[in-house]
Amino acid sequence: MTVVLWIVALAAMLLGLLGVFLPLLPGVPLLFAGMLLAGWLDDFARVGVPTLAVLAIMALAAWVVETLASVWGVKRAGASGMAIAGAAAGAILGIFAGLPGLILGPIIGAVGGEYLARRDERTAARAGIAAGIGFLVAIVAKLAIAVTMLAVFVFAWFA
Repeated sequence: MTVVLWIVALAAMLLGLLGVFLPLLPGVPLLFAGMLLAGWLDDFARVGVPTLAVLAIMALAAWVVETLASVWGVKRAGASGMAIAGAAAGAILGIFAGLPGLILGPIIGAVGGEYLARRDERTAARAGIAAGIGFLVAIVAKLAIAVTMLAVFVFAWFA
């Protein structure tokens, strides 16, 4: 049974890394779950509770970045509150539409919200572009956090 759990822990970590790029997988939470399981299987001898607490904080930070990135991008572009709300609503609703929804949801939401607020296609398009840039920033930030988490885990495991 222990061997199976080790395989599950490693698979969760690998799938977590893939999930940084594939929005259908909960990347960073899955990565953390694999690390937590590996720590537990080792009786927290190599990766202790303080290290796991740091990893949990990093995972939470990745989730916050992912959730707020499109909204931040729209806000930085000077879009209206409706565009910001639209990007947030699009991000949430996009979860239910698979990969295209996850990518396009915040963009469409920002465009729709800005168009409703100002009735200007150019401004609405700018809000959509800003939401798309925010999405790309989120992927880069999640990747950086995931790689850092992995480095912390490996260092704690072998140090």
